[in-house]
Amino acid sequence: MTESGRNDYTVRVTEEPDGWEVHILGPSGEVESIRHCADETEARTFASTVHQHVYWLSPEKFREYYRLDQPA
Repeated sequence: MTESGRNDYTVRVTEEPDGWEVHILGPSGEVESIRHCADETEARTFASTVHQHVYWLSPEKFREYYRLDQPA
């Protein structure tokens, strides 16, 4: 975990002109991953799962699971 003992990744659901997206944001607020979804229900369901993983996983395991780049 981070020095504060928590995983600082967050998740955001957005409705874009071409459909729904789920953004995984890194600890400094940058978008590290985008998943395009068929509709709002899929987006909110996936975001809920990501949110649970933020709570359950260490930052290292979270990055590994979602195949995010390692921090610089």
